[in-house]
Amino acid sequence: MLRRTVKITAYALSAVLLCTGMDINVHAATGISSVLPSGGINIALDNGTGLESLQDQKGDKTIQIETVVDAERVDEAKAAAAAEALAREKAQEEEMFKNLVIAQVNAYVNVRSLPSESGEVVGKLYINSAGTLLSKENGWYQIRSGNVTGYVKGEFCVTGEEAISLARQVGTRIASVNCDGLFVRKEPSTESKRLGMVAYMDDLLVLEETDSWVKVDTEEGDGWVSREFVDLHTEFVEAESKEEEEARLAKEAADRAAAREAARQAQAAQAAQNQAAAPQGSSHGIDPSSVTISGDNEMGVAVANYAVQFVGGPYKWGGTSLTHGADCSGFVMSVYAAFGVSLPHSSSADRKQGYAVDGLENALPGDLICYSGHVALYIGDGNIVHASTSKTGIIISKADYKRILAIRRIF
Repeated sequence: MLRRTVKITAYALSAVLLCTGMDINVHAATGISSVLPSGGINIALDNGTGLESLQDQKGDKTIQIETVVDAERVDEAKAAAAAEALAREKAQEEEMFKNLVIAQVNAYVNVRSLPSESGEVVGKLYINSAGTLLSKENGWYQIRSGNVTGYVKGEFCVTGEEAISLARQVGTRIASVNCDGLFVRKEPSTESKRLGMVAYMDDLLVLEETDSWVKVDTEEGDGWVSREFVDLHTEFVEAESKEEEEARLAKEAADRAAAREAARQAQAAQAAQNQAAAPQGSSHGIDPSSVTISGDNEMGVAVANYAVQFVGGPYKWGGTSLTHGADCSGFVMSVYAAFGVSLPHSSSADRKQGYAVDGLENALPGDLICYSGHVALYIGDGNIVHASTSKTGIIISKADYKRILAIRRIF
């Protein structure tokens, strides 16, 4: 099934700075000069520190008393502005959701050129995928979704108030990191212990939102990040045009053939070269000796068998070495590089590689299993191999240990 998505973006609100290499200056003064909720909350105190002159009872000397800014008042104003901006954001989002048309069918509903069964099929709107409502005509909805504009039967879709609640169920709420090195906290506070760090452009699954913080799913566990340093959006599957479907199927076939040929040429030499240096065994996860990798997809099985050799190796932030340390996407990238296939060093970019596989039950060894801010290699029988965390290193785990965002097949 096609997995192209549309993003409904919500502007990030201001919060405390959590990105490495960044700091914030707060200047004392007598009042709040401006509040800019559209880009965050900036408190600029404009007149410096004011002084009041008081005389003692005898009037023979002047006492200078420094005016102190009421910190509680500033914090309350900041929180109120954040809450107000969030309320506006949610109202705008609901208005956008109300104008969606969401397919509610077993597989897909045809998008036609006319509001009639006699109209030419110009595309497909898949189950739980969405388009923007343009007009209504005799029980048909005219929609625009991706590169498809046409008519779908109203009886197979929902819109209006029904779409608002359904959109939150079928849409995937994503926080995209917009700075380099964002700390994840155990609690929504800068005083809370750091759970870990996420990289620039990582896509994280959103679990909960407050005025200033967002709870996200990371490989180290569920934690909180500052709302200011993520871009929030809701993703939906879009319609696919007839031409796009034909082109996609042709490209997938060509890509698979090219990948298999490159893998055949690189497999023997690279596997032999790295076999001797590959670490064996692990004190975490599933015992590699208990795993059997098999399947009809010869090259995918080869990739999976090659990757499992490195179980027990170290995790290293930003690393790409299979023997000296790699992070999740670096591990996947380097495994596939041994088979002549180039993948990006980014877990979010890996969600767009190859082509989509519909459900874990259809996954094959060698497939990329994409999670919130994480990526792994499927090795069959419900298992994955991945560079998990600095505590565990490269391990084998159950593929469904957390929510899967996408499955992508390279071969």
